[in-house]
Amino acid sequence: MSNSPSKRSYKEMLTTLGPAILLTITGFWVAYQFVAPPPPKKITITTGSKAGAYYKIAQQYRTELAAEGIELEIITSSGSKENISRLLNKQADIAFVQGGTGNDEGSLQSLGSLYYEPLWIFMRKEVAAQKITDLAKLRIAIGQEGSGTRVLATELLELNHLTSETAQLLPLSSSEAATAFIQKQIDVALMVASESSATIQQLLHNEQIKLLELRRTDTYTRLLPYLSKITLPEGIVDLENNIPNQAIKLLAPSANLVITEDFNPALTVLLLRAADNIHHNATIFSAADSFPTDQFIAYPINEVAERFYKVGPPFLMRYLPFWPAVFIDRMIVMIIPLLALILPLGKIMPPLYRWRIRSKIYRWYKELQEVDDSIHQQQLSSEQFVTLSQELTTIENEVNKVKTPLSYADQVYNLLLHIDLVKKKLQAQKEC
Repeated sequence: MSNSPSKRSYKEMLTTLGPAILLTITGFWVAYQFVAPPPPKKITITTGSKAGAYYKIAQQYRTELAAEGIELEIITSSGSKENISRLLNKQADIAFVQGGTGNDEGSLQSLGSLYYEPLWIFMRKEVAAQKITDLAKLRIAIGQEGSGTRVLATELLELNHLTSETAQLLPLSSSEAATAFIQKQIDVALMVASESSATIQQLLHNEQIKLLELRRTDTYTRLLPYLSKITLPEGIVDLENNIPNQAIKLLAPSANLVITEDFNPALTVLLLRAADNIHHNATIFSAADSFPTDQFIAYPINEVAERFYKVGPPFLMRYLPFWPAVFIDRMIVMIIPLLALILPLGKIMPPLYRWRIRSKIYRWYKELQEVDDSIHQQQLSSEQFVTLSQELTTIENEVNKVKTPLSYADQVYNLLLHIDLVKKKLQAQKEC
C-alpha cells in the first residue's frame, strides 16, 4: 500500500507527458531518416600503373587519410578509361581521371582538377618534323588501350588527319615506348605524364630524343577546350646541362579527382583537404595555390566541393578532428528539428499539467458541493446519511492519496478543511 501514491503519481505524469513523449520519439525517428550515413572506414581508389604518377600520388592520399582513421585501398588500372568504368560499375569509390577522357556519364562528379598533365611529343633526333602533320608515315606510340594518353593522342592526331591509314599507330605505354626508342622500334611517342615521371626524365636527358614544340597551341585549346597551354622553361629540367635548351610550348589536360554522386559528403571534405595539402605547392608549370581548383574539370563539380572552393571546409571541421566533427554534424540534423518540437512542448506541458491538477481539485469540489447541497435540501434518512458519509470518506481518501506539487499544497489543504467542514455539517444534521 505504501507504493500506491507514487504509482498513482507516476501514472498521472505518464498520462500527462505520454503524448509529448510519443510525439518527441516520432520526431526523433523522422529526423533520423534525414541523417547522412556515417562515413565508411575503408574506401577504394583506382589509379593507373604502379610506375605512373597516379599511383604515387594515391599513396600520398593514403597517408593523409590514414591520419584520420580512413583506410584507402589502391588498385591499379590501364588508365583513365578503365578508372571511369570502375566508378560506373561500383568497383571503386574514387578515381584519378585525365581531363578529356570522359563522356557524358551523368552519375560522376569532379572534386576538382589537381595538376597539369603535360602532353609530351618525343621524337628521334633525326626526325625532321615541325608540326604534327609532319608525323605522317612514322611509327607513333599513342598509349595503351584504356589510357588517357590513348584518348588524347587519337583525338589530336585525327584533328591533323593522321590515322592508322596514314601512320603506324602503336599501343605502347610510356615505359614501353621509352624502351622502344632505345631499341629504335618507334620514331615518335605521345605521352601524358607528370614532369617528375621517371620515364619523362629519362627521355628528356636522352640526347638522341627531342621534343616537338607545338606552335598552334591556341588553336588546339579552342578545338579541345579541356586542354591548357603551358610552357616548359629553358633549363628547368637540368640547369647545368640546360635541358631543354629553349622554352617549349606544350599542351596539357589536367588530372581530376572523380567520385560518384552518392559518395559520402564528409569524406568528400576529407579528400579535398588532402588534395589541398598534396597539390597546393608550386610546380614548374603552375604557381603555388593554383591547384586544386574547380577549373579544368572533367565532370560537373560536386556540390560539397563547390562550397569548399568558395568558403573552405565546414565550420566544425576547421576546429575539430574529423570523427568528432562528423558525429556533431550528423547530430545537428536531428537536434535542430527536435528543438523546434521540444521548445513549444516545453511551453505547453507545464500549463497542461497545472490544468490537470486543478481539474482534479475542481472535480472533488464539485462532488463535495453535491454532498453539501444534499445535506441542506432535505431531512436525511439513516441510509442517506451512510451514503453521504461514505462519499465524503471516498473524496477525502482520494485527496490524501494524490501527490501534488508544493505549489498546489495550499489548495489541497483547503479542500481537506472544507471536507472536514461538510463532515461536521452532516454530523450536526444527524444529531438534530
